[in-house]
Order: sequence, then C-alpha cells, then structure tokens
Amino acid sequence: MREYLLTLCITAAVTYLLTGPVRKFAIVAGAMPQIRARDVHREPTPRLGGIAMFFGLCAGLLVADHLRNLNAVFSDSNEPRALLSGAALIWLIGVLDDKFEIDALIKLGGQMIAAGVMVMQGLTILWLPIPGVGLVALTQWQGTLLTVALVVITINAVNFVDGLDGLASGMVCIASAASFLYAYRIWYSYGIEAAAPATLFAAILMGMCLGFLPHNMHPARIFMGDSGSMLIGLVLAAGAISITGQIDPDAMNLFSGSERNTVHQMVPVYIPLLLPLTIIAVPAADLVLAIVRRTWRGQSPFAADRGHLHHRLLEVGHSHSRAVLIMYFWSALIAFGALAYSVNSASMWIVLGIAALSAVGLVLLLLPRFTPRAPRWAENLVPPRYRRRRRGALAAEAEAAMASLAYEEPASHEKAAQEREEGVREHRSPVVTGVSGVNGATAIGPRGRFLEGRKAESSR
Repeated sequence: MREYLLTLCITAAVTYLLTGPVRKFAIVAGAMPQIRARDVHREPTPRLGGIAMFFGLCAGLLVADHLRNLNAVFSDSNEPRALLSGAALIWLIGVLDDKFEIDALIKLGGQMIAAGVMVMQGLTILWLPIPGVGLVALTQWQGTLLTVALVVITINAVNFVDGLDGLASGMVCIASAASFLYAYRIWYSYGIEAAAPATLFAAILMGMCLGFLPHNMHPARIFMGDSGSMLIGLVLAAGAISITGQIDPDAMNLFSGSERNTVHQMVPVYIPLLLPLTIIAVPAADLVLAIVRRTWRGQSPFAADRGHLHHRLLEVGHSHSRAVLIMYFWSALIAFGALAYSVNSASMWIVLGIAALSAVGLVLLLLPRFTPRAPRWAENLVPPRYRRRRRGALAAEAEAAMASLAYEEPASHEKAAQEREEGVREHRSPVVTGVSGVNGATAIGPRGRFLEGRKAESSR
C-alpha cells in the first residue's frame, strides 16, 4: 500500500507542477479557442491540459518500475507497456484535436487503433464471468471486439461529460478510487497477482486527476481538452479490462458450503463484469441520451449541443459548483454502492443506505436555489456567500441604496442621457456598401429590411 500511495503522490505532484507551464505553452501555441454557443465559460481558456496528465502517467509508471514490490507487475505482465503504447497514441490524437480541431470520425478511428494496439500487446478480455453459467472463454476475435468496444465507449463517455470545470477529472477520480479499492481487495485479500496491474492503473489515474483538479476547478485556468479526457478514459477502461476475466474462482475458494452461500460468495467474481458499467454509469447515460437526442433531430451523433446532463442542471437553476457537486454525488453513490455490495451482498443495510442516499440526491435536485448557511460559530471559516446576513445589515444596505438614488445630482442624469444618445447614434451609423458588418452581413441586407419597414408603415 505504501508503494501505491507513493506512486499516486508522485503522479499527482508531476501533473500539478507541469500544468502551469503547459498553460503558458497552450497560450503561446494558440490552443485557446473562442467561446462557442454550447460553452459555459465566459472567457477564452487554454486547453492542452492533457500534456501534463500524460507526463504524470509516464512518471507514475517509471517510479512504479523502480519500486521493490511493484516491479513484479512489469516483469510478470506486459499490460503496463500496452497501456503506455495506447495512451501515447490517443494522447497524440487529442493534442492534434485541441490545436487543429480534427474530424470526429478520424478521432473515432484513432480510438479504435489505440485499443487495437493494447490488444496486440496482451491487454484484452480473455473470458467473462456470467451469472448462472460461470466463466465463458472468448475467442480471439470476440475478445478483441469486446475490448475495443469497451475502450471506445469509455473514452467517449468521459469526453462527453467534460463540459463543466472540474467535472470530468473529479468523476474519473471517484471512479478510479472505487476501482482501486476493489482491485486492491482482490489482489491483497485473495492473493491473486493478476489484479496487481489494475490496482496500479487505478492509483496512477487518481494521481493524474488529483494533480490536475486544482487548476481545473471553477473558475478553471486551463482545460484538459480531448488530449486529457480521452487519455483518462483510456486508462479507466484499461484498468477495467485488466481485472475483468482475470479472477479465478478456484483460487478464491468460493465454492464452499451450501448453494445459497456459494451464490453470495460468488458476487466478487461477477463484479468485474458490472463494475466498469457502474463506474461510467453517469457518463454512459449522458452518452446514450445524447446519441438518441441528436439522431431524433436528424443530426449527427457527434454534433455538439447543450443538452447534456450538466447543461440541464444549469438550466434548472443550479450554480456551476453545485451542478458539479451533484454529479460527483451520483457518481460516488453508484460506484461505491457497487463496491459495498461486492463486499457483503447479503446485507440489507447496504441496499437501504443506497436508497436513502438516492432520496437525498433527489431532494438536492429539487432545491436548486437553496444556499446552505454555516452556523454562527463557523462564519469566519467559510466564504462570504455561506454566511448568515442579519436583518439590520440588509435594512441598512437598502436605505443606503435608496439614499444614493434620491440625492443623485441632476448633472449625472444629463450626462447619462448624452451617453445614451451618443450610443444610439453610433449604433445607427450607416454601413458602407460592400463592407461586411456583424456576422458577415453587408449593406444590402439591412437596406432591404428598412425598405420593408417603410412599406409596412405606409400601408397602415
């Protein structure tokens, strides 16, 4: 555990320290696009944050290779090298997209090639644990297609959810924490060495997200871009693929006792089949809804819009930070709920706890304008917006505002009127024929509208 924590901390430190220089490089390189109609931020923000995250990944793998216990992961398995190869390819495609805006189909092809590179180096699904059937061995083509599909779905799900400051990195950090606890339990408690690579991948992924998150919280100073979102999506999928189908029920000594006990004890075998889906449950739901919504409108499934879950939370009335925290809550509830169920599936308290927390989450969704207030003794420890304002202070502010309006000098009114008149004149300034105006409109368009307005007035 100490070596895993050391790897996590070094990955987070390298990512955090490199994000500042990468931000300056992105500004110089021009990777700071203009604000689009579907964007939430108000000022142009540099991208390419995935560069710092990729070097954090490389630093984590390099440190783990030189540690005493984690070195066995590299000597006994080729999965870390497969992850690094696929991550380098997908990261390069993301950097090009952040700078030059490449086509969506080209990105999809690059994602499939990156997944194929990992499959060729041994990071693939060999068998599936299916309830009621047991372990089902897959052919080479079946394993390859299933692995590529899982990688592509996870990458696009994380990419789709990257719409608010700190949302994608926080949700993936929560998912990787649940994956780390599950993989470490399988590796340490049952002594299955095949779960060690997945544990290492989850620890490195947590470090990448934690190191980038301080720079990406609202208001964000830099975005991870596709170079970061596709990278962490691939690492998340690689961890799920590494542990799925690697658990041997005979090695875990689960077939003991009655049939009912065996069914409950076999839950950890089936969780690798379900845990990747629960980890990306919220991004995957957003992905499916986006595809259905866009195809129903006759648009491309890759066409951008403002219909994602986080956009809808903002439209309901939630603030930026509150919408991000709500998405964090649901991701943690689903991921850690599945993790708790894998530990003790026979406990009814786990089901009741998940139901109670779900009710709390629904109440939070229905109270978008509710602002929590800190108690009196803690007002000096929280930001001003969470402090209780006394009635006397509110009344004094209202009286001061009324007094300032009542005793305002007439000269200021005249000056304001002149400024408004000058603004109107500037707004109605004639447009030179043949010169493009706002949004590319020429003098022909406005002149035609003025003529139509005069005709309408004369007809009255």
